[in-house]
Amino acid sequence: MEKITPFMWFKDNAEEAVQFYLGIFKDSKILKKAYYTGAGKEHHGMDAGTVLTIDFELEGQRFVALNGGPTFTFNPAISFVVNVESQKELDYYWNHLTKDGEPRAQQCGWLQDKFGVSWQIVPTQIKMMMTDSDPTKVNRLMTALLPMKKLDLDLLVKAFHGE
Repeated sequence: MEKITPFMWFKDNAEEAVQFYLGIFKDSKILKKAYYTGAGKEHHGMDAGTVLTIDFELEGQRFVALNGGPTFTFNPAISFVVNVESQKELDYYWNHLTKDGEPRAQQCGWLQDKFGVSWQIVPTQIKMMMTDSDPTKVNRLMTALLPMKKLDLDLLVKAFHGE
């Protein structure tokens, strides 16, 4: 068991969300499900037999999805970073996570999927460039990066190198 597991509160569509994510991330699976019983319905409003939680895994990272009702919603203060190696891989995750919903792109490679979950699709090269010892290169990178929504790796590399 992992020491820390992200726990995601959905109104009543945790199963739909988990299936959506399983369809995007190739190395993914459902680990187990728990179901509401009749106990506590006055608190949670869920019928007995409704999925309570789903333990699942995406690319080796465990998550728990909860059908918890309308009390809480997602916001961009917490996001999941998907590290990618190429523009092709970046495009794949960006296009799939924004599928079937209004893409809610934000600055610096952030997006919200149709469930309101925030994701960052980040090329691994960005981390290396941001920690370069030459502040001029890093400044050029940041100047190009900050206004971008979906990241363009080629443009960021060119900005970093002053091209």
